[in-house]
Amino acid sequence: MSPKLKKILSTLFIAASIFAVVIIAFSNPEMGNGWEAISGLEIPWIGGLLLCWMVFAGFETLGNQICLNKRGCRISFLRTFRTVLIGMYYSGITPGSAGGQPMQVNALRKEGVPVEYGTLSLTVRFVANQFTVCMMTLALFLIHHDFVVQQLGGAIWAARIGWLINFMSVPLVLLAAFRRKWMQGLAVKLIRLGAKIRLVRDPEKAIGRATETLDTFYEALNEMSHHPKEILLQLLCSVCSLLGLMGSVVFTYYALGQRGTPWTHILTLSFLLFVSASYTPLPGASGAQEGGFLLYFQGIFRDGTIGLGLLIWRFFTYYIWLITGVIAVLTMIKKKKIQRE
Repeated sequence: MSPKLKKILSTLFIAASIFAVVIIAFSNPEMGNGWEAISGLEIPWIGGLLLCWMVFAGFETLGNQICLNKRGCRISFLRTFRTVLIGMYYSGITPGSAGGQPMQVNALRKEGVPVEYGTLSLTVRFVANQFTVCMMTLALFLIHHDFVVQQLGGAIWAARIGWLINFMSVPLVLLAAFRRKWMQGLAVKLIRLGAKIRLVRDPEKAIGRATETLDTFYEALNEMSHHPKEILLQLLCSVCSLLGLMGSVVFTYYALGQRGTPWTHILTLSFLLFVSASYTPLPGASGAQEGGFLLYFQGIFRDGTIGLGLLIWRFFTYYIWLITGVIAVLTMIKKKKIQRE
């Protein structure tokens, strides 16, 4: 597929996604008083939503920065931040977020970070985030069990399945990370396959490079496993970043002038919605996120505000990544052109 066609398809998907969210929100029978709610938006809480995004993005950047600097990669916080934006952008436009990590590794490579260290950093962040979100979700669910059961009813099965899928990804990734021979064998098979379909010109040279990269990756991974303080820092970054992401619903709730439900209950539902929808294969978990929001928060966003709440929340947890990600991609392209000249 040509780069131009990819851009066209990505643009069409984003446009279709925005259209679908608007339709879902405004076709909701509870949207009746939504227009009145717009005029009554409490601006300080909207500022809080922007702060939530900054907290999430900032601590994700900090986690990557810590891992890279410990490996001797001297890259500024701002450049690391730009690669995080690029990774989030491609996660948002590719099925199952599959394109996010490879594109972020590539962006880090362009910033002078070796592929093995970029891969290590993203692997560490993924494991830390998955483990943290599962533990925080479980803790909040147990603490507010009666409320969750009453609010979700029969839909609670989706949250339980989602939690299991998210939790299973942690040991699977760790198993792949520490099984050196398995990964080496997989790399060789993929290179051989690439050679057969003429994507790899010199398979032996490619295997040599892959072996060298894997060696460095596993050496760094083994070295990191002997530094519990660094692991603790990564988990702390995940706690802060996830609170920023999940807290967006809380700030949306208060921005619409809603009161009556404790913020801890809203935060609990936010975590449960995340684990329920995150494994959906569509880009940005589109459809599952919107439908889940309307289902999980019904009766909490009152007076016809749930549709507007969905639009505001989705903007600050998804579309803002697409906007800032495009800017980051264009900035990197412009930088490379200047360097070539």
